[in-house]
Amino acid sequence: MAENKHHEIESLYNDSQHWHVNAGDETIHAKRMAGRFRNYKWYASTLYLLLFILPYFRWEGSQAILFDIPHRQFHFWALTIWPQDIWMLALVLILLAITLFAVTAIAGRIWCGYFCFQTIWVDWFTWIEDKIEGNPIQRRKLDSAPWAGKKIRLKLLKHSLWILISILTGVTFVAYFTDVYGLWYSYLTMDAPLTAWVVLGTLFLFTYVFAGFMREQVCFWLCPYARIQSVMVDKDTEMPTYDILRGEPRGKLRGKDSNERGDCIDCRLCVGVCPTGVDIREGMSEGCITCGMCIDACDSIMDKVDRPRGLIRYASRKEMDGKPLPPLFKRPRVVTYAIILLLSMLGIIYGLTHIPPVELSVVHERQPLFIQMRDGNIKNKYTIKAVNKTPTDLHMRISIETVQGISIATDKDKTAVLKSGKIIPFNVFLIARPEALKEKQTPVRFILESIESPTIRIEYESVFIRGR
Repeated sequence: MAENKHHEIESLYNDSQHWHVNAGDETIHAKRMAGRFRNYKWYASTLYLLLFILPYFRWEGSQAILFDIPHRQFHFWALTIWPQDIWMLALVLILLAITLFAVTAIAGRIWCGYFCFQTIWVDWFTWIEDKIEGNPIQRRKLDSAPWAGKKIRLKLLKHSLWILISILTGVTFVAYFTDVYGLWYSYLTMDAPLTAWVVLGTLFLFTYVFAGFMREQVCFWLCPYARIQSVMVDKDTEMPTYDILRGEPRGKLRGKDSNERGDCIDCRLCVGVCPTGVDIREGMSEGCITCGMCIDACDSIMDKVDRPRGLIRYASRKEMDGKPLPPLFKRPRVVTYAIILLLSMLGIIYGLTHIPPVELSVVHERQPLFIQMRDGNIKNKYTIKAVNKTPTDLHMRISIETVQGISIATDKDKTAVLKSGKIIPFNVFLIARPEALKEKQTPVRFILESIESPTIRIEYESVFIRGR
């Protein structure tokens, strides 16, 4: 058993010559290792597979999730969001942003390590690369080998799968804005509109280049999040941290053990598994995406050398200084984020539970404000716009509530048909006897009530205007 461990450690030292800190001058081929944080990453990747499946779900004969831009609607199963409800989208964006800030303040760049599109797609691409071309050392040898039959076959297979994923990514994105089955048909028959081709080509290009070639360079040079995270974290933020007091002085595990040597055996495996190629032992850097791969690697080495795990672990700077970590409710920044999150969630819940089936607006005619008729009566004109948000047409009765002497000026049936999903504008004239108007402006309440379903009743406050 001891000989096997010794052989494994020697093999690690031999491999360590291939693991260098990222200097931006070579492709990072990270070693893939099993571990709890690797499992967390797989769980997150599995969640992202839902993005490729959701457009194919149907609800009442239509696509369940659809951003219908031409009709200015967002469908989410039985829920339909209209432009009039756009304020809820603002709350959703605030909710997502504050969630990102809160998570970063608590545990660092969790988004980058497990949920970022770039991270997930790079992980898929490198998994394919690992299965086809072999481990990092084999891939480096293949890259430096001359172009021959085996290299061409492996590269062709790898890039074919990369291209397939990139195309599926582009099609899936477009599918959230149009019917997915019709979209596939239009692509396969080469009859898709120009916009669909442009979006597909753009997403394909960005996915293929960013995930396949640029990889960690996107995190270093293009993503602004790495540079602004410093204002989101503090001494209480828990991130992957190297225990320098326990690990130093580091040294090779060769020859006789020395009591003066720390627990770090300088195998550089933490560098070898890092997807961005940083050395966590040198402290926190903008390249660290807090994915925890270095923790899995270091824990496996500690098991081999019979030393306790946790040389690299999630810990705060305050904890490393020997100070206790305060509870979350005593951290002002986290409490502030929590309050904003709660208010945003309450606003979204209120909005979703109070979406009216019919949206009503009434605009008083401005020019002229009123008309003095020959018989002495006064007429006001109003433009009514009603939006039917239900899936069926509605027959609505129009009425008003105001002082006696003001009425709707029509002999026709005071009803209107609101087509489903349509904005219906129509004009309404009110006539008032002069003696009924005590003030320059008299309150008027317009009422739309469904003939089929009296529970659908919408009111709008306006005014009737007379002269001086």
